[in-house]
Amino acid sequence: MFTINSAQDLYLTYSLTNDQKNHCLQIVPERGGIVTSWVIDGKELFYMDKERFTDPQLSVRGGIPVLFPICGNLPEDTFTAGTQQYKLKQHGFARDLPWEVVRQGTTADQASLTVALTSNADTLAVYPFEFLVELKYIFSGDQLEIAQRVTNQGRDMMPFLIGYHPYFAATDKPGLKIDIPSTHFQEKTGEPQPFSGSFDFGGGEIDVALSNLSRSNASVTEANGDKITTSWNYANGHVVFWAVPGKDFYCLEPWTGLRNAMNTGKDLIKLAPGETWQHSVTLKFDKA
Repeated sequence: MFTINSAQDLYLTYSLTNDQKNHCLQIVPERGGIVTSWVIDGKELFYMDKERFTDPQLSVRGGIPVLFPICGNLPEDTFTAGTQQYKLKQHGFARDLPWEVVRQGTTADQASLTVALTSNADTLAVYPFEFLVELKYIFSGDQLEIAQRVTNQGRDMMPFLIGYHPYFAATDKPGLKIDIPSTHFQEKTGEPQPFSGSFDFGGGEIDVALSNLSRSNASVTEANGDKITTSWNYANGHVVFWAVPGKDFYCLEPWTGLRNAMNTGKDLIKLAPGETWQHSVTLKFDKA
């Protein structure tokens, strides 16, 4: 049986729990609507930089930050809408703003929590579009589905991207088996390079985008055989893989579009007034 409880810690935290197993998902709506923890049979799947998490002036490095209305960065953090230029920082503002819990529910098989973010004076100053974003976290223990609804509540065509930046815990990164269905990767700058199916974790930072994916899922398997598969049900998906030396995490990030799409228009989602975009991303854990 699944339950939902909330408790006030540094932030109000919602816990979605399978009472019969040691399965628990934690969500902090006021800190960017972020999932902070996912425990299965006592194993924590996510990395969390607790020092950054406690400082509201810093972006969170851990859990699953939400990326909206852009993924990645813009040149000089600038894009043009109509005849006016706007400044929008890397990954947008959704991960830094408080979200509101609008629905929750449980069944014998799952628990769900829906959080919402609505445009306001601060968002309109950097992104001149009125919106409603709802994320329904559907937790069934070894699977987490994020059902996304983005609605254009304004009078103009609304461009956006949405993505996620999960920090998966990994103490043995060289032992990871990576399955991303792409033949090439691209760094922030430069031409596409052949992708052999693995990364050199003994070097420096890895920050690459993989596109033209042959299927809508990717997975990483640990040396002990535990596997996490990320899947999505929208067209033209992209994956960004990021890892930093000396940090016990890797990020496999599903994005709807890549850096600077707000200026290039490539894979940019555009909603007419009153229109809603609905898709989902799913994370599935398979124990060895």
